[in-house]
Amino acid sequence: MRLTDNPDLNWERYSGNPKSAGRSFNWPIDYSGSILDIRDDGHVEVLYRWAPHSYCHFHRHTAPTTSLVLEGELHVTDVVDGELQPVHIRKAGDWLHRSETEDHMEMGGPDGALVLFNIFAADGILSQQIDRLGNVLHTITTDDLRNKTAAIV
Repeated sequence: MRLTDNPDLNWERYSGNPKSAGRSFNWPIDYSGSILDIRDDGHVEVLYRWAPHSYCHFHRHTAPTTSLVLEGELHVTDVVDGELQPVHIRKAGDWLHRSETEDHMEMGGPDGALVLFNIFAADGILSQQIDRLGNVLHTITTDDLRNKTAAIV
């Protein structure tokens, strides 16, 4: 399947901040996701596309995650003990695997970003949207993704 310009992908757009006034980072949120595959063994492949200079929700991965930047730049800001860390800029072709949990925000660069994620969530728990204090606002599971759209394979 061609990923970068496939008209058959189903994209779901996310924008705005969660309803936790005063507890969220006040950054522009504008990104979209398209599920490629969700398998019963807990493996998930999903594409995310960021608008230029826009973020995804503040979150943490709760399962081992591998990502590959396909287009643009992905600017990643980790938060450790409530403190923003220096931004890491990942460019097209950059691959990363993280098995540990980390709190972070991701932002599309000047031309946005397109990133392929592979997540292995044996227990079905993929990530958690959190507030700036680390409190869980919403847990995202494989069932949540299955209920949004069918796998595209």
